Amino acid sequence: MTAQEGTFMSPSHSEITHSADACPAVREVLNRVGDKWSVLIVGMLGSGPKRFSELRRAVEGISQRMLTLTLRGLERDGLLTRTVEPTIPPKVEYDLTELGRTLLVPVRALEQWALDHRMKIHAAQQKFDDDRREATAA
Repeated sequence: MTAQEGTFMSPSHSEITHSADACPAVREVLNRVGDKWSVLIVGMLGSGPKRFSELRRAVEGISQRMLTLTLRGLERDGLLTRTVEPTIPPKVEYDLTELGRTLLVPVRALEQWALDHRMKIHAAQQKFDDDRREATAA
């Protein structure tokens, strides 16, 4: 199969999922932990508890609503805890759970992979864009 015909799926795919039943379970988990906001938040909480405002300032481009939804989802999945101190105004702090800390290994590995390969990806994107421009100009 050529690259233009579609995605090539190697025989090892079945080894990864182990069965057709595993696909929905894997997809469900990846939907939560694989989105860009969750990955960034888990990575930031890896250095310790953070307040909502700290996370909001640190996660460039995230809206208050999206941060709230992402934190709520991570809490629901058991990946972080939300602690409210009854002060005025209330102090709310987020921290990774034991389960959430296990996610740091793949998140940090993905971060390192991105740093190691960003120039190659940028070059590939540039080549792709240049090739598309040439094809449409011809």
